[in-house]
Amino acid sequence: MSDLTTRIVPSLASVDAAQWNALEHGPSPFSEYGFLRALERSGSVGPESGWEPAYVLVEAPAGVSAACAEDGAAGVDAGSGEIPGRRIVGAVAAYVKAHSYGEYIFDWAWARAAERAGLAYYPKLVVAVPMTPATGPRLLVAKDVSRGPVVARLVTGVRALAERRRCSSIHWLFTTAAEQAELREHGFMPRASFQYHWHNAGYASFDEFLARMTSRRRKQLRKERARVHAAAPGVEWVSGSALTAEDCATIDRFYRVTTHNHFGQDYLQPGFFAAVVAEQPERVQWARVRRGERTIAGALFFETAAGLYGRYWGCEEEIEFLHFETAYYAAIDRCIARGTPLFEAGAQGEHKLVRGFVPASTYSSHWVRHPGFSAAIERFLVDETAAVQGHMRELASLLPFRAGSDDAG
Repeated sequence: MSDLTTRIVPSLASVDAAQWNALEHGPSPFSEYGFLRALERSGSVGPESGWEPAYVLVEAPAGVSAACAEDGAAGVDAGSGEIPGRRIVGAVAAYVKAHSYGEYIFDWAWARAAERAGLAYYPKLVVAVPMTPATGPRLLVAKDVSRGPVVARLVTGVRALAERRRCSSIHWLFTTAAEQAELREHGFMPRASFQYHWHNAGYASFDEFLARMTSRRRKQLRKERARVHAAAPGVEWVSGSALTAEDCATIDRFYRVTTHNHFGQDYLQPGFFAAVVAEQPERVQWARVRRGERTIAGALFFETAAGLYGRYWGCEEEIEFLHFETAYYAAIDRCIARGTPLFEAGAQGEHKLVRGFVPASTYSSHWVRHPGFSAAIERFLVDETAAVQGHMRELASLLPFRAGSDDAG
């Protein structure tokens, strides 16, 4: 029998990619080594960005089942080198934050309230995939492990990191529902939010999906697709391994134009898209629209067997409904053809509702150091949860599906 040990390292450069990816990531590709490492390589995360990485690793002796390992002393080592003869059985990607940008679980009001009360809100500690509002595991644990002891070590490591960096609070964002329940047992306050997700009910075709809708909405979607098909070339899917340097430059240009046009912030630094294609080509799909040799529009997706995730859209020609076709309808077609059960098309957007995306709960968990401030936030979260649940029920009544269909809820 040997003990579990905990380390905190500042970069994935010192972490074995195969060991990290062997942990349980669920359907999401974003907590995998390639995506997180591309953020580092491009400078999208790092001290200058306000997202300073700190990876909490729990390790056990190689060759010994983690289910048989004893939970040793709770000390946390800040060393960065790989330890020979040990393997990673748990990990958390955490970031010391100097701001609240790029999180999508908004706490700006909390920061302002802290300032008014004379409390320092930053730095804070965030456990999330930076700039990526997609649900997925945040407590990454090996499949052959006794989960409870490893989770306890990871949470202890995160708390130790927050103490070491004098963080005012800890925020776990876009966790799974099961993780939120685990974190509640460890003293974190649950917070409710939602997005719009598309679920595959075993459709044989896009027409079968439309057949579940009311006549009005079915006609609307068919009209939108017909008009864009008449005005623009079709969407072609290009895998990450087939993307060229020119394609990556186009994706980057589209991303910056779109964020500028919508008054957003281009959090992802130049070089990110080339880096993620190099690090994670098997997860990348680009839905590309070309007129002759010129790319006029495209949407970038990340894909696993269990989920398709739409992220970045852009265009050089404004064609009515081309965004819906490239970012939504072509992706639904792909999910149906491949039997993919889930399609997440990004944050926000009530316009997704009439196109068959249903309100889906998202989850976060929070700890605040100051007792009085923590109590005030806990009261706020109770009221906010009731409001979110009520709003989701109201939105569900506006779904486009016929009464009695599997999607109508």
